[in-house]
Amino acid sequence: MNLDPISSKPILYIMEPFKPKPLLNKSELRQIKKSRTRVEGKKVITDDVKKLKSLNVTPDLPKGELVHYYKEPIWIEYYIPRESRFAYEVKYLFVKLIDPIPSPPDAILKDAISKGEFVDVLDVMFRYPEKETLIRNSYINTFSFLESISANYKQYLKTNDPYDLRIPLFHTEALMKWEPTVATLEFLGPYTIYNLNWLIRKLNEAEEEFSLEDETISVLIKRRNEYWEENSLTTDEDFELFAALFYEQAFPHRGSEFEDGLLLKETD
Repeated sequence: MNLDPISSKPILYIMEPFKPKPLLNKSELRQIKKSRTRVEGKKVITDDVKKLKSLNVTPDLPKGELVHYYKEPIWIEYYIPRESRFAYEVKYLFVKLIDPIPSPPDAILKDAISKGEFVDVLDVMFRYPEKETLIRNSYINTFSFLESISANYKQYLKTNDPYDLRIPLFHTEALMKWEPTVATLEFLGPYTIYNLNWLIRKLNEAEEEFSLEDETISVLIKRRNEYWEENSLTTDEDFELFAALFYEQAFPHRGSEFEDGLLLKETD
């Protein structure tokens, strides 16, 4: 405990309340999307309340279709001129889940997709003992994740309790950081992103609350954007707006090293 040097009484520290990051206007959001850097490192607040209120809370889709989306809360801050105050609101970024397309050698993934089943790598290793060395060597530092995922997935099959899918979800996220492995490239195919989507859908069906790491959400956004571009789909302005805001909130310092480098260069 820190004491005041004069009164010898304890010093009380008052923490500032949490304030969500503000919404940027559309031109600045487009700049963020292209450069993935902050706009001059400043927070910009819009007073266009009508625009903010008009943003869709959920995509205009049947409820059953929303199972195929990951939902991420987004904080919005806006200024109300007539009342001379700021207001906060939570809306949601809905990211469509894009499943991988298996290549001809990806028999394991192709079979799982056709049956709508989860890829349990330990079960695959049991069914294909000749691939055990390949899989163990590929996951030599992360094999415990595979064991945990398999155990909890089997528990889910027994109980049908979606809560048992939470650990597989989080450990699948962890495995994605080390992908692709040799086993993935030569035998399993991109099963981790497929498993992630499978788990998200199951949790959505059960209306379970959960959240993903920012890096994982970025992967989902990237895959969605690539799918939209490859299929020449109509631009969803609300999604573009929310996605750019997500990047600003999740990665406020992105590009800072590059900007610092430029400053150092200018002072040489």
